[in-house]
Amino acid sequence: MEFHNLSLKKQLQGLKEGSFSSTELTTHYLERIEKYDGELNSFISVTAERALIQAKDSDERYANNQAFGLDGIPLAHKDIFCTKDVLTTCGSKMLHNFVSPYSSTVYEKLDAQGMVMLGKTNMDEFAMGSSNETSYFGPVKNPWNKEYVPGGSSGGSAACVAANLTPVATATDTGGSIRQPASLCGLTGIKPTYGRVSRYGMIAFASSLDQGGVLAKSAEDAALILEAMSGYDPKDSTSLNVKEMDFQTSINEPIKDLKIGLPKEFFDAELPSYLQKSIQESVDVYKSLGANIVEISLPNINLSLPIYYIIAPAECSANLSRYDGVRYGYRCKNPKDIDDLFMRTREEGFGSEVKRRILIGTYALSAGYYDAYYLKAQKCRQLVANDFAEAFKKVDVILSPTTPGTAFKSGEKTSDPVEMYLQDIFTIPANLAGLPALSIPCGEHEGLPLGLQLVGNSLQESKLLQFAQAFQSSTDWHKKLPNI
Repeated sequence: MEFHNLSLKKQLQGLKEGSFSSTELTTHYLERIEKYDGELNSFISVTAERALIQAKDSDERYANNQAFGLDGIPLAHKDIFCTKDVLTTCGSKMLHNFVSPYSSTVYEKLDAQGMVMLGKTNMDEFAMGSSNETSYFGPVKNPWNKEYVPGGSSGGSAACVAANLTPVATATDTGGSIRQPASLCGLTGIKPTYGRVSRYGMIAFASSLDQGGVLAKSAEDAALILEAMSGYDPKDSTSLNVKEMDFQTSINEPIKDLKIGLPKEFFDAELPSYLQKSIQESVDVYKSLGANIVEISLPNINLSLPIYYIIAPAECSANLSRYDGVRYGYRCKNPKDIDDLFMRTREEGFGSEVKRRILIGTYALSAGYYDAYYLKAQKCRQLVANDFAEAFKKVDVILSPTTPGTAFKSGEKTSDPVEMYLQDIFTIPANLAGLPALSIPCGEHEGLPLGLQLVGNSLQESKLLQFAQAFQSSTDWHKKLPNI
């Protein structure tokens, strides 16, 4: 049986009915990883032995009528989530030998549901990148066309889901790192409200922006996993203590008379004609479903990119100061003294993009520049958040492209950091405002997928998933996957 063609609900149904076992399901995916991932490089580590033990335990629980909510379903974790007794590298030489002594809350929550971990996925080093080309473990290939990038930083998670090497994968999003690879790989990717998913045990890049989420093949699949991941965690000071949400109950409700906002600032941008056409066709689908389309303005949205590239590097420089060669991770050989230890460890342990952002961030936080850059960026960040708040008085969700185009060729933008940073121009604003956002497939161009972004008001993930499900009930773009 080609288990990988089944939705998560169908896989769960089959496990519950005894049509197949978790061991069979897990073995199927492990065999696909062994067969296909050599070319894709989507996994940093494959935990086959552990997975088969977890699958066997799951089968026993089914046999004894003690199964948990997602029991026996395999998944992959982005290698930014700490997993006890398993290598957790963050795609960096700095952590290439780090075996975590504890597990992240995200891992523990999904483990408590009986999910089976297939392995840890490749990623841009410390989640810094838009193409998954900065990993110490080599670049990830896009399964649609291996000459192209899968997007980043969660490119490994996106590539392995798109290639059907796992039914679903965890991911993180600081400025678009779930939605951008979702768009480039033809997947559904959701970044929830900041604080909805615990950051405990999720290795930090920029603490006020980082948020865990899901990459899946449909809104229904994403809703199942996001619901299991979410919830208040006292171990995370930024975790939101709000009522638990059921993301599945309302997912099939109609969207008739609900309002979709189109920000004129995004649509005034010089978009490729094929992308304009795809977005317009998507808007027409929503119109046919009874949604009202409203033009809105986000007047300060053009500030998002410069704001982000001050705040994110500043927080990165602070967070990454802990990697000093003393306590864990990489350490340079034969240091002359403590200064040499620190300097050479960091010089040798970090890649060029990480070092670039540390330097930018350190400059922005330095004496004489803090007020001019970091403090001003935080004030401007509030302006962006205020624009969204005003917009959501008029509309239920905001629609835009996810990325400025399709995936680009590997190596095409690596020499021009600014050009690379522009790939996140549509996704960054939601992170600055802490809002939930998702990307769903909405078309293709020259054999490569295109993505549509929906941004919701704070804690409105259910409404976002409702809009995504409505679109996917009326289109087949999410069903198109690479022929692997």
